[in-house]
Amino acid sequence: MKFTRILLLLALPIYLFSCRTQQKIPYYLENVNDSTGKGDVRTSSLRIQKNDLLSIQISSLSTEPKADLIFNQAATTGSSGGYLVDVDGNIDHHRLGTIHAEGLTKQELAVEIKKRLTQPVELLAEPTVVIRFLNFSVNMLGEVQRQGILTVPGESLNILQAIGLAGGVTDFGKRNSVKIMRETNGKRETGIIDLSSKDIFESPYYNLVQNDLIIVEPTNQKLKDADQARTIQKISFAFTIVTVAATLANIFIK
Repeated sequence: MKFTRILLLLALPIYLFSCRTQQKIPYYLENVNDSTGKGDVRTSSLRIQKNDLLSIQISSLSTEPKADLIFNQAATTGSSGGYLVDVDGNIDHHRLGTIHAEGLTKQELAVEIKKRLTQPVELLAEPTVVIRFLNFSVNMLGEVQRQGILTVPGESLNILQAIGLAGGVTDFGKRNSVKIMRETNGKRETGIIDLSSKDIFESPYYNLVQNDLIIVEPTNQKLKDADQARTIQKISFAFTIVTVAATLANIFIK
């Protein structure tokens, strides 16, 4: 009888730790209704960063046959025909030389390249420059189904699309405080976005830029559950030791 009481006393903490109240987890766009979000769609102009890989295509109205082809030869960086923005923020164009690109938009870089094609000597008549990102990607970490780098073929990705590509937020992820770390002009900034809010579309972090780091932190409930699991494991181990000891005592001690 004494042995049974000991087992019950040891089992009681395990039962108490296993009982917990359920915490409500906000859902995506929880506060949006059919009259919300009818404002203009906002798009942001991507700024070129170090380690970006750029496709630069140049065409011209020059009457000389294939005059523009010499400006469209494969890049000398060995990076799949693209121009890599180096650690100094420059690209090394095989005909136009070194051009500073970091911090510029594609349109601004295109304007700079056009200047070099027409000033001080006109190398091409009425040149057209088309620039594309070849390595648009963001990094997703934390409480999502699939962590890692997300690479997209286009140049537009918003936070909801990124979450979808990562398989969604787990049951223990904080949907109302997703962190987005971003580097702008050599400075790191951090934004917080609420996936359940109707104001999500107004956030400057709704549209992602290349190399953004998205972190979905665990809820307090998950942290509590982890602590609880460790405590239960310790109690269970102690319970096993005591049970074995009591069994041996009953066998050998008469």
